[in-house]
Amino acid sequence: MSREKDMVALMRLLQFTDSTFPVGTFSFSNSLETASFENIVTDAASLEAFTRAQSHQAAYSDGVAAIHTHRAFLKKDYDTCREMDRYLIMFKMNSEARLMIQRMGKKLAELAVRLFDNGMIEQWLGDIKSGETPGTYPVAQGMTFAAAGIGERELFCSHQYGIINMVLSAALRCVKVSHYDTQLILEKLAGEIPALYEEASKMQPGDMNAFYPELDILASLHEKGNMRMFMN
Repeated sequence: MSREKDMVALMRLLQFTDSTFPVGTFSFSNSLETASFENIVTDAASLEAFTRAQSHQAAYSDGVAAIHTHRAFLKKDYDTCREMDRYLIMFKMNSEARLMIQRMGKKLAELAVRLFDNGMIEQWLGDIKSGETPGTYPVAQGMTFAAAGIGERELFCSHQYGIINMVLSAALRCVKVSHYDTQLILEKLAGEIPALYEEASKMQPGDMNAFYPELDILASLHEKGNMRMFMN
């Protein structure tokens, strides 16, 4: 039975991590469109550095929130899940980032209530719709993965893959790189995930940080810019 449960959990992990999972990841570039327009990201080397910065910023904020939500959900601690939602939305300095994680979070919550018979997820979706809680995507991931029987390490890997793949997929549309370049970058960054998890998993909510000012400046420029390949 344990092996069967592991296989089901693996299938669900692949389902939730798939780039075609319908939560709208393809609509956003995580500021890459502006970075390309401003000639900050122009080739594979600068794309790797940019993607690594996005990965680290997400690990120490979104990743920490997702891990604590996962732990709280398993303890049936709904208040902590709500608290992580509130913490996380305060970390998003620009409206584009807030729009992205709230839109994707609500979509995942709407899917999760159909996939799993769980009162906490239903309550959370209700609170999102009533405006009682922001409904951020990493918190939605933490709750959904816990409901699916997927562990927090796998959750963190899936979250990191989503961030990295979002940027690299967008790069194929707006940076002069090939799919060979993007896959090599993905392979390099994958090797850094275990160390990021070891740090993030030991952090408390009060330790969360997201100090990558260049990324926030690029996002603010994208909000007011004329680039329209990705949502702003």
